Amino acid sequence: MSEDLRYPIGSYVPQPFSHRQKEEWLLDLKFLPEELELAVQNLDAAQLEEPYRPGGWNLKQVVHHVADSHMNAYMRFKLGLTETHPTIKPYEEQFWATLNDVDTVPINVSLTLLHALHQRLVATIKDISEEQWERTVFHPASKKEMSLWFLLGMYAWHGKHHVRHITALREKMGW
Repeated sequence: MSEDLRYPIGSYVPQPFSHRQKEEWLLDLKFLPEELELAVQNLDAAQLEEPYRPGGWNLKQVVHHVADSHMNAYMRFKLGLTETHPTIKPYEEQFWATLNDVDTVPINVSLTLLHALHQRLVATIKDISEEQWERTVFHPASKKEMSLWFLLGMYAWHGKHHVRHITALREKMGW
């Protein structure tokens, strides 16, 4: 584990394709909704307003962000599977985290959304071929071509990354 509060599990490190790695990352995606739900279980409203690090998002924002991000992930996989090298839409996650829904909608709505979304996401990608994992999307903000394989690893990491933000704060605060 990293001591950098921004990256408590370290940065995402791409891995070469392997069936074992694919199964591990698919399980990470499959079980992320449950892991996130357990991470916030029994937290009260005041605790959900606590930032995971100085200057960072509060826990409520983290939960809603994971839902926002993984909705984008689902669309990026779908585009990558059905179009030839599509340009994906970036979004300003720091601004999304300050919109009214993040402040007013209970986190259980985003948790419920993630349960359904991840069931669809895993069903969409679990049986694609090695050749399909090589399909690419273009991210115009980073000016990078990204394979679906890269995206699988990145979103598997992303979920664990944010779950650890929450669990690390819980440990620190003795919750």
